[in-house]
Amino acid sequence: MSASPAVLPWPAPAALPPWCELPQAFVPAEFRIKRAVLPWELDGAARLRRAVFCAEQGVFVGDDRDALDPIAQTLVAVACWGGQPEQVVGTVRLHQAADADPQQEPGVWWGSRLAVHPAFRSVGRIGATLIRLAVCSAHAQGAHSFFAHVQEANVPLFEKLHWKSLGPRTLHGRPHRFMQADLKAYPPCPRAEAGFVSAAFARRA
Repeated sequence: MSASPAVLPWPAPAALPPWCELPQAFVPAEFRIKRAVLPWELDGAARLRRAVFCAEQGVFVGDDRDALDPIAQTLVAVACWGGQPEQVVGTVRLHQAADADPQQEPGVWWGSRLAVHPAFRSVGRIGATLIRLAVCSAHAQGAHSFFAHVQEANVPLFEKLHWKSLGPRTLHGRPHRFMQADLKAYPPCPRAEAGFVSAAFARRA
């Protein structure tokens, strides 16, 4: 792609004539979940994080970047049309604790800044697949433990994905849960730049 897609509110589908056989709401055929390696992927992830954590949730003011971003690995979920990548609609980052603090034990990894575009939270299992790739990728890089501070609203999802709670925490004035992934449920994925493909499907009401 030659340009970086902007993170914009997803337009509502236009009404179709009664004789049209196409579905009333169009969704991409697939999502590619992978490590961000291209500038437009990294830029799209940064824009999405600001849209979710600053504009939508109000957790941060203006920008959510911190000291971990220069050392963290960024994963993205990219919506594809006709097999071509078009827009970053999900992201998460992961880092090894020892890369941020040399006094930390190697092999301890963390995930953070999980964000999914509001228009895509009911299709494609984007959040779950981002979590899966994050832990599988860290496992391939020597992780023996993988932790995250999870917002309370997301705890049920993480529990379904073989995470256990290690106790409540308060971050940025909001309730979180300190959680750990069961690495036995996450086989190593050494090629996160290729990642996974998640087929699009709508969640039934």
